[in-house]
Amino acid sequence: MNRKITSDKNGLARDVTIFDVAEKAGVSHSTVSRVLNNKNNVNVETRERVLQAMTQLGYVSNVSARSLARGSSHVVGLLVDHLNTGYMGEIIRGIDEELEAHNYNLMLYTTHRQKYKEAAYVTKLTHDFADGLILIVPRNEKAYLETLQQRKFPYVLIDYQGYNRYVPSIITTNQKGGYDACSYLIGLGHRRIGFITGEMAYGCSPERLAGYQAALAEHGIPFDPELVSEGNFLQPQGYHCAQHLLSLPKPPTALFVSNDVMAFGAMEAARDLGFRIPDDLSIIGFDDVPQAAHVHPPLTTVCQPLVEMGRSAANLLLKYIANPKSEVERVELSTRLVIRESCHVPRALTE
Repeated sequence: MNRKITSDKNGLARDVTIFDVAEKAGVSHSTVSRVLNNKNNVNVETRERVLQAMTQLGYVSNVSARSLARGSSHVVGLLVDHLNTGYMGEIIRGIDEELEAHNYNLMLYTTHRQKYKEAAYVTKLTHDFADGLILIVPRNEKAYLETLQQRKFPYVLIDYQGYNRYVPSIITTNQKGGYDACSYLIGLGHRRIGFITGEMAYGCSPERLAGYQAALAEHGIPFDPELVSEGNFLQPQGYHCAQHLLSLPKPPTALFVSNDVMAFGAMEAARDLGFRIPDDLSIIGFDDVPQAAHVHPPLTTVCQPLVEMGRSAANLLLKYIANPKSEVERVELSTRLVIRESCHVPRALTE
């Protein structure tokens, strides 16, 4: 609870407010608010003065005080590195729907792919008022996983194939998805298949690459490193990688791309270079975001159950919130190939 001070005009006790902290620290109330919300536009000296004033006055934010009073905030923190793909949107939709059904609210933080922000936001959420934490494709988990485990703070990771496999997480069959995509192209008659990976720092990227390589090996097709180009899951890089592969002296007749967003970029690059899809070039994506069914031609892709991934993560987190001592679960959901119109038998086999 908040400490009381006796500073009103009638000499009666009242709660400490940010205005009291501002007066004590000699700053504006908006500066106190920026410190409370961990904004960057406060210099170190001022921030320290505000924090000292809070300590001296016994200030506790109203939200935190209410959380302490009732033992739960019914708020779940969610960390993502961006919001600019259907992949994120669909997973977040699943999380939000499940939390709403259980009367929980969602607090979203976006790191913009900056590793230091991920650790900072985890610290803020776990020391502030969130009951639990969900992270989608974490980038900097080594900085805080051990602390979360020691504190027994409820958390779940989504699409995580990192260094520590004994953490609460929701994953999919990435390697099988890569294998299925490449096998499908081989079944159509393609033998020179280019692959645009995701950012290899993410665990799902080497797993999809391993699936691609396994399919080639099973069908006796030598792996050619020249046909592999590393992307970053964003559309401009999909365009750039496809442009590189399709400009080779002997370009591939098909491309397997590690996510749909990069596949959209690859389709654009192919058209700019004069390739017709699927007559001259077949393309397969990964994720099955809503836009994949509406591009031209509709994109063949490996479906990840994105909404279900979000719902499963929320359900698992609520279980840990109710009982932090619950056994660690690593839930694996199945991928499946969705065949549309972006793939065809190689032209050489039809002439």
